[in-house]
This record gives sequence, C-alpha cells and structure tokens, in this order.
Amino acid sequence: MTPLAVTATAVVSALGRGTAATLGALRESRSGLRHNDLPAATLDTFIGRVEGLEAVSVAPELYTYDCRNNRLAQLALEQDGFAAAVAEARRRLGASRIGVFLGTTSSGILEVEDAYRHRDPQTGALPPGMRFAETFNLYSASAYVREALHLDGPGVVVSAACASSAKVFASASRAIAAGLCDAAIVGGVETLCLTTMHGFASLGLLSDRPCRPCDRDRSGISLGEGAGFALLEKHPRRPHTLALLGYGESADAYHMSTPHPEGRGAALAMRAALAMASVAPQDIDYVNLHGTGTPSNDVAEDAAVCRVLGLSVPRSSTKGATGHALGAAGIVEAIITLLCVANDFLPATVNTKEVDPAIRGRVLLDTCSTRVKRALSNSLGFGGSNCSLIFGEPS
Repeated sequence: MTPLAVTATAVVSALGRGTAATLGALRESRSGLRHNDLPAATLDTFIGRVEGLEAVSVAPELYTYDCRNNRLAQLALEQDGFAAAVAEARRRLGASRIGVFLGTTSSGILEVEDAYRHRDPQTGALPPGMRFAETFNLYSASAYVREALHLDGPGVVVSAACASSAKVFASASRAIAAGLCDAAIVGGVETLCLTTMHGFASLGLLSDRPCRPCDRDRSGISLGEGAGFALLEKHPRRPHTLALLGYGESADAYHMSTPHPEGRGAALAMRAALAMASVAPQDIDYVNLHGTGTPSNDVAEDAAVCRVLGLSVPRSSTKGATGHALGAAGIVEAIITLLCVANDFLPATVNTKEVDPAIRGRVLLDTCSTRVKRALSNSLGFGGSNCSLIFGEPS
C-alpha cells in the first residue's frame, strides 16, 4: 500500500491527557489503574478510569449529544492541537474530503442504564430527556466528531469488539484508496459502563487486582476507558512524518470469547500486515501486544507472534498501565506504538513480575531506549476479529 502519513494525534486514557502525559507515564512504568470506583458499580476489580471526565462538557451547540462517551471524545479533541490540525486540513482539502472512521463497543450505554433506573414507576416510560440517536446509538461518536470538527465527508463507526479502533485504519485506508476522501480521522472512544463490567464478570475474566499481562500469576483483565484520534493523509506534509505502512485483518471465528489456542487468526493478521507494508519479519523492531492478562489470550498471542516474527523481537503489553479500553484499545495502543517509534523507546509490561514459562517470546519487564524504525500493534477481539497495524517512516 501507499503509506498514509499520520500528521496529528490526540489521546486520553487513565494515564492522563495528551501524548506527553502518556509518554511520561510509560517512561516511569506508571499505571493508571485504580480500585473500582465507578458510581453504582460494586464489583471487586480494578479499572482505568479517566480522571475528571465527569466535569467535562460537550460542545455547547451539540448539547443533545451529551453522554459520557461524547464528553470523552470532546476531551480528546482538545488535546495536542488536534482540532487545529484538522481545521488546517479542512482548509486545504475541503470539509467533504475528510472522512471520520471511529471504533466503539458501548457508545453511550451508561446513559441508557441510568435512564432505565429512572423509568416512570407507573408506566415504565423512560425519562423524556433520553435521546437514543445522539447517545446510545453506535453512530453517535462519529456524528458528534463530524459536527464538532465541521466535516462533511464519509462517517463510519466500526464495532468489532476489541479490534474496533484498529480496524478503522484499514477502513480509512480503503476509502482513501477508492477516492472517497483525501484524508481521514481515525480513532475510537470507549467509556466504562455497568453492562460491560458485569458482562466480563459473568465470563470470569475480571481480575481482582491490577492486570498482569503475560505474568505467571495473571488472573484476568482490568477494564479501562479512553479515546484517541489520528489524522491520516495521502502525502506527508513535512520530513520525518510517521506513517501507517500496512495493516492486516482476519476473522478466525474459533470461539465467541476465546482465541484459537495457536493464535491462528492473529498470525494471519500479522502476515497480511507485513505483506501490505512490504517488510520482512526481521524489520519489525517492537510489538505492542494485545496482551489482556487472561491466561488464554496471552499464550495464544505469544504463539502467533513467535511463529510470525520470531522469539527475539521485543514486545510488551501496555494494558497494565491503561487498562483494557475495548473499542478504544486499538487507537490508544496505536498512538503508544507511534510514540515508541518517534522516541526510540520501548515501554515495560507494567505490573508483570515474572513471565509465564509457557510464554516463549521476549516480553519486556523494564523500559529501554533503542532504535525503533518500524513497530507493529496487535488488536485481537471477541469472535476472532483481529487487526495488526505497522507504523514507521516511509521508505
């Protein structure tokens, strides 16, 4: 594929607001996880909650979109000069030539949960202020971002479990190649809600302590929330601009909530990304693992990475720092991967003390500085929905 330049990014997660806060926390191997304090949630688990989100407001003229998910989208748009970068691209290209491709899994479901708790006791009617289209609807995030940034190009939401906001890079790339737009905002938004938390609890996947990806003593995931955006353009506007070099997607359909034990789907996605980027396995300097901290995921992904890229390539999971942001995990970790390339830096697998002997690959337990020319980020979702992204400087 023709590389797509990443000309702007913005990110918010449990690690903080913006890329500088994110990089700083990763350099310090600091975790943003806390014991569950989401209102009305009583589960004994740890979460990656975005600090101060309750006080954030959506844009005043878009008040009908008000929900936790869109507040987080607004907060992310305000980081790292992202909105200004989009405005400049809009002046160059036109509002109709910039697409918006976002991932989410729960959208504004928290507001629906609250609405159902406040139904009319006599009729069962939902509160009059409940707005399905602007909040709970999966398309709400894309609609909000398009309006907030005054864009008229294609608008898409991908909801493919934990691969959602990685797969948007592929969707945007195809749209640009087809001539539907000249640039694209890709990203994702995901916020904590009771439905998601209790759903994962019912599967026995939540840990009662901060998650430990790849650890001998790992016991499950820590759910998180986050939002991130990247602006993709056909031609780099300045020297040394990093780019999306390739992507790979697969659907192994092995099981609704368990990966194939040998990581066949993940391996297919990584091989497809390598082929599209026209790079050899030895050209990958770092892998940001999906690395959820569940026994089955970590071993299966390790098998896939070792089969495709070998045992020695450095790899780590950053979910011990951010939590698992589900529909936003792909974009948060894509931006982390871009930060690794831009800063020649590799993050540790936070909270992990002793790597499971069943895991053969080189899992990083400490941060390090090294040359990073190309890096790969994995996102592996329920139902076998997998996506791998490769970032680096174009040749």
